Parts: sequence; C-alpha cells; structure tokens
Amino acid sequence: MISFPRTALADELARALQGKASFSDAHNGMFLAAPRRTGKTTFLRGDLLPALERAGVVPVYVDLWADVARDPGVLIAEAIGRALQPHLGRVAKLAKGAGLEKLSLAGWLQVDTSKIGKLDGLTLVDALRALHETAEKPVALVIDEAQHALTSEAGENAMTALKSARDQLNRPGEVNLMLVMSGSDRDKLLRLVNSSGAPFYGSQIQRMPLLDQAFIDFIGELVEKQRPDLAPVDRDCLHKAFEGFGSRPQFFMEALGQVLSPLASISGRFELAMLEAALQRQRDDEAQMESDYLGLKPLEQAVLWRMLELGPRFRPYDAEALKFYQFQTGKAASAAKVQNALESLRQRMPALVWKSARGEYAVEDAAMHRWFEARKTANNWPPRSLQSDLAFGGDAAGSD
Repeated sequence: MISFPRTALADELARALQGKASFSDAHNGMFLAAPRRTGKTTFLRGDLLPALERAGVVPVYVDLWADVARDPGVLIAEAIGRALQPHLGRVAKLAKGAGLEKLSLAGWLQVDTSKIGKLDGLTLVDALRALHETAEKPVALVIDEAQHALTSEAGENAMTALKSARDQLNRPGEVNLMLVMSGSDRDKLLRLVNSSGAPFYGSQIQRMPLLDQAFIDFIGELVEKQRPDLAPVDRDCLHKAFEGFGSRPQFFMEALGQVLSPLASISGRFELAMLEAALQRQRDDEAQMESDYLGLKPLEQAVLWRMLELGPRFRPYDAEALKFYQFQTGKAASAAKVQNALESLRQRMPALVWKSARGEYAVEDAAMHRWFEARKTANNWPPRSLQSDLAFGGDAAGSD
C-alpha cells in the first residue's frame, strides 16, 4: 500500500494546536472540513497523531462514523476511557511501589473507565483532566466526522462538555487540552460554531488542504522507478486526471492500478487513459445521483430540491417551502406529509438526508450540492425520467 506522508503540514498544525503559531486560534479548537475520500482520515491518523506524539502530546482519536448505530457521546467517552486506562495502571503501580493504598488523585485510581460519561462514572471533563494529570502531558482529542455528534442529545452534551473541559484545563500561555474536529461536510460542521447556542460559537471552519502537485510528483516518481519505459511521466496530465477524480486518492490509485496492469488493453499513453477514467468516474457518479433522484416520489424530489437550493438556510415547513412543494408537485403539501418525505429520505440506503438532534436537516453527501450546481449552471435541472417525464410545476405522476 502506497503511503504519502504530509509531515510538514502535520507538524505545522501540531504547533498551532499547542498555541505556538502566531495569529492562530487553533489552541481554542481546530475545525477542519474536507470532502469524503480526499484523504482526511488518512492524514489525521497517519500524520497528525504521530506529529502530536512527537511534540509530547497524548493524542486520543475517535471516528464517529466507525459505528453509526452507536451514540456518538458514548464513542467519545469510550475513546477517552481507553486512553486513560494504561495511565491509571502506571500510577497505581507507582502508588503500590511506594507502599500507598491510595494516591491523592481525586479518587481517579478507583475509576471504572467503562463508565466515563455515565451518571455513575466520571464526567468527560474529569476524565480528560485525569488523563492530562496522570500522563503528565497535554492531551489532544481528535474527533473525525464530528458533525455526527449533533445527531443525538448525548452527542450534543458531549460537545458542550468538551468545550467546558477546554475552558477549565487551558490557561493563557498554557494549552493542556487541544480539540480537533473534522468533517466531510462544511455545512454540517458549521452547526458546531455558527450560532450563539452552538458549543464552539465563534470558532472558524477551515478547509483542510487537498492533496496537491506534491502528491502527483510522488506518484510520478514511483511510476518512473517501477516502469522506466513510461518515463518521463506527464505530471500535468496526471494532475488533471487527479482533479477529475475529485482529488480522491482512493479512486485515482484504483484507476492507476488498472491502466498500468499488464492485463490492461490500452493503446497510447497511460496518462490519457487516466483522464478518460476520471471522466468515466464523473459520469458514473452523476448517473448514480440522477438515478437516486429520479427514484424518489414527487414530494421527496421537491423537498430534496429545496434542500439543495437553500443549503443551511433550508426550513422544511415554512410557508415559502410549502408553496414550493405545491408548485413542483401540483398538490398541497402539509407539514405531516413533508415530515414523512424527510424520514423516507433519511431511511434510504444510503441515506440522502441528515438530521441533527435539534431537527435541522441537510443533504447527507455534499457532492450532491456540486452536482446540483453544475446542472443548474448548464440549465439542465431538474433531471427528467426517460420513461415518464415528471410534470414539475403542474400535475405530477405518482403519489406524494
């Protein structure tokens, strides 16, 4: 498996998190947004966590999409508990070696780490303080797909608790708790910072840099080393292909393996075959989104359309929304019918709509926004079924 380290970027972010970078507010929390499959998780786990360790920080990582069936608040508590457990064992051994039955550590030696965040266990604040004091190092909590915490009350409470822990553990010039929140959808991640009731109100969302020309140069050197007959590699052409894949390294590398395979039946330069593969991937992605959209009932299409149009300004039941649904379907849409349509969109596999614990809705996959905007720009919206062209703006076929 090919690994492309981004050490310089990781070290730079680690310095910022520790409050060592001028004109940076990262020590109060770093919020990173990047589209799916663009290498975000690989960077966090393979580059940022090691950089934090090199800097003398205890990193704690949790992916809230690792098990979407479980409550995000529980996943966060368990990650902290796993990180705390070995340090408690070390302190307990020191206490026993010194002939002490107990150590003056606020009773943390008796903690059951499986109960962190529960009513009869340590709070997240106390658990993070215990981890910091037993490890005798600053702590960095890295939460991947952090927007998923907003889908449950316990997850929202966990976010509020983490903000409280940050405020209690950090002092001017002393950063003992660093928070990194990443997400694949900037609009959803914004809900953590963009209102006075949000747990991290005032913080800024930053776009995580995508893999760039340095990655393409790295791949080009590997190709030239393993296949000297293909040298020199046209790096500009390869970069265009990479961008055509949406800067998603997984899809790019899969296609590269196919065009360089001894079994591949391509003629001409492999870089041109990569460009064609990128175009085919775009066509496949767009065809899948069109198929998903056309497979919806008229009211579901209208609700999704308005959600794509308004983004974070989407309000499903206001008067303007209900008028929009009626115009598109030709039938009156009650709030109850709209709610049923939203639930149907959420229950699809894969889900098309995301819902927060506060009843906010958003499109699940941000790529659908880009597809929508591209079709609108090309005056090709909405999609039309070849079998039965839906009469948007008039009487619609099907039920709502």
